[in-house]
Amino acid sequence: MNPGDRVRVDRADRTYEGVLLPSSTDDHLVVKLEGGYNVGVDRAEADVSVLAEDVYEIDGTGGDEGTSSEVEFDDDLPTISLISTGGTIASTVDYRTGAVTAQFDAEDVLRAVPDLAGRANYRGRVVANILSENMEPPIWQSLAEAVAEEIEAGADGVVVMHGTDTMQYSASALSFMLETPVPIVFTGSQRSADRPSSDNVMNAVCAVEAAKSDCAEVLVCMHASESDDGCALHRGTRVRKNHTSRRDAFETIGAKPLGTVDYGTTAVEFRREYQSRGAVDLAVEPALETDVELLKFTPGMDPAFLDVVEGAEGLVIEGTGLGHVHTDLVPRLEELIADGTTVVMTSQCLEGRVCDRVYDTGRDLLEAGVLEAGDTLPGTAKVKLMWALANAEDVPAAMETSLVGEIQDRSVPWT
Repeated sequence: MNPGDRVRVDRADRTYEGVLLPSSTDDHLVVKLEGGYNVGVDRAEADVSVLAEDVYEIDGTGGDEGTSSEVEFDDDLPTISLISTGGTIASTVDYRTGAVTAQFDAEDVLRAVPDLAGRANYRGRVVANILSENMEPPIWQSLAEAVAEEIEAGADGVVVMHGTDTMQYSASALSFMLETPVPIVFTGSQRSADRPSSDNVMNAVCAVEAAKSDCAEVLVCMHASESDDGCALHRGTRVRKNHTSRRDAFETIGAKPLGTVDYGTTAVEFRREYQSRGAVDLAVEPALETDVELLKFTPGMDPAFLDVVEGAEGLVIEGTGLGHVHTDLVPRLEELIADGTTVVMTSQCLEGRVCDRVYDTGRDLLEAGVLEAGDTLPGTAKVKLMWALANAEDVPAAMETSLVGEIQDRSVPWT
């Protein structure tokens, strides 16, 4: 009897069937039930029978459930490219450790989500197979180039399978790197496929429907509510993950989502103006200046802390309120700017925009050469500055101008 075997565990009052997982103690068995949950059983109280050996291979990529997926080409259907970077939506249980790990390639996603069949013709491609926290700017560049190649090869839309923790950064990066004539839709899942409450199927289906739509922008498609009724479509430069585990963790900041996908009818609706399919020709500018840091100001911060970014090409600050820091930091920021560091101010507030013309500290920051980023989200501002330093002829003008919807025309309350 080994981890990965399918077993039946009989106790005096109950019987369990499932896959045997590794246990941290010799006194207990851990079994993953068909519904996705794990149960621990005292070995002394259990009568265990092995139903099938090595049902799941030790790396968790599948055993007797390893059915193949053949998607027939249909001339009447659009072609959607599925690009995998890893993350929970493309993950499975590693039965060696009992943990969830990124394992699936893009074709495995089709096998895992049979609901995708018949909605489009699919091409699968793997750019990376990492957990979200391991995402790095060079992978953004590879991803942008891969997306461009798929569009050049005739894809009518692209769905990027991505971990949720850094999805907003990657979506921002591709928003600046690519001019696209077709939709590019990021999606992921908060809960892995082995859990009954997984959101992977609905998110994947809605993302494919969004990729077939008329909105040729970079979008993030995730649950719109805790129910399985539909997904929200967020502009890639205005979205933020606001909860660690809720299925509806993603929100558009400062406005309602750009659109929605109804899971029941698969109808895609948009609330605001967007760039239409075919409005621009494909263009890719993947160059990035990676020597850019994001710093959150907090009360009591020592000005010497800014020594860490001395010599950096760029610095984005999350300031307080309208975009302020302690007055003692202003002279040090002025020195950094004089030495060639581009410094951009954003706000820690979730909504509203910076305005350094209201109070003395703000005016001092402007006089020192700090740039205002309007209501650009801090993470988006970092990605934008990386891109602007490598591509824009006038970096200050680029940072203070909305290029792909990252700065809204107005900041107003909404419901």
